[in-house]
Amino acid sequence: MRRVTAPRAQSSEVEMIPRLTIEPFDTSFSFKNRAYAALKNVIVSMDIYRNRSDIRLDERQLAQDFGISRTPVREAMAQLEREGFVRSVPRRGVYVVRKTKKEVIEMITAWAALESMAARLITERASTDEIATLRRMFATFDDGQLRAHLDEYSDVNIEFHQTIIRMSGNKVLIELAENLFTHMRMIRRKTIGEKDRADRSIRDHMNIIEALEARDTSRAEELVRNHALGLADHVAQYADYLD
Repeated sequence: MRRVTAPRAQSSEVEMIPRLTIEPFDTSFSFKNRAYAALKNVIVSMDIYRNRSDIRLDERQLAQDFGISRTPVREAMAQLEREGFVRSVPRRGVYVVRKTKKEVIEMITAWAALESMAARLITERASTDEIATLRRMFATFDDGQLRAHLDEYSDVNIEFHQTIIRMSGNKVLIELAENLFTHMRMIRRKTIGEKDRADRSIRDHMNIIEALEARDTSRAEELVRNHALGLADHVAQYADYLD
């Protein structure tokens, strides 16, 4: 793994991507697929909602960083644009897309439907050992010092929701959730430290886990749905930075 530095922005209103952590390419993929996966990871790792400045991706610099030609980078950016992660502005470049508040709430609502169905499927299909992995995720956060470990909890929070989707065993549901979650994890990372979100989050997670362990299908489905919709309510009320 090597560290690279993006070029400085030309305007104070445009933020170039900061120092990137470039993962070695998996040789089993085409150059386009490698560039796509690497660029998507870069975008997800950005805290794009922390400030309002535009973030521009430099095609030439990225190709140099990845050690490939500009063509697969350009093709990867085109795919990311189709998926709503970047937008191309003629004669200006390619910019990372920030979702509006309305769009974020709509994504969270769709996620609530998918994840609640995943919870239903878990109660019907998952093994006891699989469900037990969910509780073990939070074993280190029982000391009442959650805010002192907020970054670590944020990562576990994201892993928890990914695991629920994956544990459903439904390939179509997993595929539908994948791109949604790429956007969702950026919002979750931003909101987890706001108000009492972290404390409420871990309480909700424990209740969800108990319902899954009890194979209480209706309660698990309801708790997961309400947990997601609680995030939507928080965004609607407090996320003025999305306007």
